[in-house]
Order: sequence, then structure tokens, then C-alpha cells
Amino acid sequence: MSSTELPPTEAAPVRDASTVILLQNRDDGIEVFLLERVGGMAFAGGMTVFPGGGVDISDADSDLAWAGPPPSWWASKFAVDERKAAALVCAAARETFEECGILLAGRTADTVVTDTEVYDDDRGALERREQTFGEFLTRNGLVLRADLLRPWSNWITPVGEKRRYDTRFFVAVQPEGQFADGATTEAASVGWRSPESALTDWRAGSTVLLPPTWSQLSGLTEFSSVADVLATSPDIAPIQPNLYHVDGEIRVEFPGQDNYYAGSAHPWAGDKDRHR
Repeated sequence: MSSTELPPTEAAPVRDASTVILLQNRDDGIEVFLLERVGGMAFAGGMTVFPGGGVDISDADSDLAWAGPPPSWWASKFAVDERKAAALVCAAARETFEECGILLAGRTADTVVTDTEVYDDDRGALERREQTFGEFLTRNGLVLRADLLRPWSNWITPVGEKRRYDTRFFVAVQPEGQFADGATTEAASVGWRSPESALTDWRAGSTVLLPPTWSQLSGLTEFSSVADVLATSPDIAPIQPNLYHVDGEIRVEFPGQDNYYAGSAHPWAGDKDRHR
């Protein structure tokens, strides 16, 4: 088997994105909430992913009520300026609400809403970009609970992709009284899975995982409870994989890649729009 690096190419612009690894406890460990994206979507169609998406300009709204670590704390964790840090956190909360109905907000700085169905119309308006997340929170007297999120990792789409994202991964716990769903136009199916069972499906070829998703799931197999995950404070260094050829097929080079290519029934082999 021979491998060669791809020839230099003009890099596509990189867009900031936020992805949330939503967790809950189960009797024998933890579960994560996963979505299978609708096939044919411009980005990651048919892939199994965590909730998340690109940062909007409106996510930098400085007028919304905020509880938890300030933007300066998040800025230090992700090595960005405070405005971008606030936008990343806001995008994480917004995307989690849009894609699975989990609202990381409360009436006060120490409460979390339990009945999210009353915000169904707002959720639809957010997904259609008819209002901003800040407008939604302010109009409903809600406080963004940034303390319910934890910084986790940072992956950057390789040079050579048509769409590139600088994605910050967060972890969060499904709040008591709330229930994640699949009421979004972007998901063909959703469900809670243990990291081990999600990887088993991938190895069997019944799902397709992008390298960052696979890497996060693999790392989560080391934890026995949500509390263990939340107690972890990982050092967050950006990971930007490289694309290269193997026997005429395009693959991606990243930390731990050998297990990724050796383990799947259908190794990823060249759809250049399949990174997140």
C-alpha cells in the first residue's frame, strides 16, 4: 500500500462552528445523543453526528442574559478573543435547541426550564433564521446557562475540502425534565447510544462516522459516568487533519487514524465533503 500527500490547493475559508456532545447516565455507563443527517445535504449528508453547526453573526449578541463562566474564561480555553468565545457558546446552546430541543437556559441564573414545548414556535423560527437566539432569550426572560457547557476539543477541517470549519466541541448533560428529540429538518433519525454501541454500529458498517465524531466517541468509552466526564478538564489543542492518497483513494491523517481505518466495515475513502 502506497501513500502520497495531495498536491497543494487553495484553501477554502474556514467558518467557526460549535458542536455539543449531549450526555446522560445509563445503568452501566453513559449515553450520547446522535443524529443521522439527512442524505444529500450539502455538508455531512447521511453522516452520524452530534448536534451542532456554524456560528452566526448574531451569536455574538452581547445583550443577552448570561450565567456561568464569562466569555473571558471561554476565550482562554479556546484561545480566541472574548467576542468569538461568546459567539461559540451561544451557537452551542442555539444549535442544541434547534436540532434536539434541549434548551440550556432558565428563568434565573440557577434554574433550567423543564417545559420546552412552550417554545416550539420559537424553535422553528430560530431554525428558519426568523429571529436570533438572543432575541428569543430576551423576549422570554431567559438566561443563557453557559455553566451547563464544558469545553472539550477543537477540530479544523483539512485543507482541500470545499467547506471548512473550525469546530469547538462542548459537552453538556440533558437537563432534568427535558427530552432530546429529532424535530429538525436536518435529521433523518436520532437516538441515544452508548459510545461503545455507536462504535459497534460503525464497525458493522451500518453508520458512517467522520473522524472527529469517531475520535470523540472513542475517547468517551473511557468514562463510566457523566460526573467523570464533567470532572475532566482537557487541554484543548487544535487538530487539523491532512488529506493524502492511499492507492488512489483519498484519506485523512489525524491522531489515532490507524484504528479508524482498520476498524470500519467501510473505511472512509474520499467523499471530500464528509469532515466535521
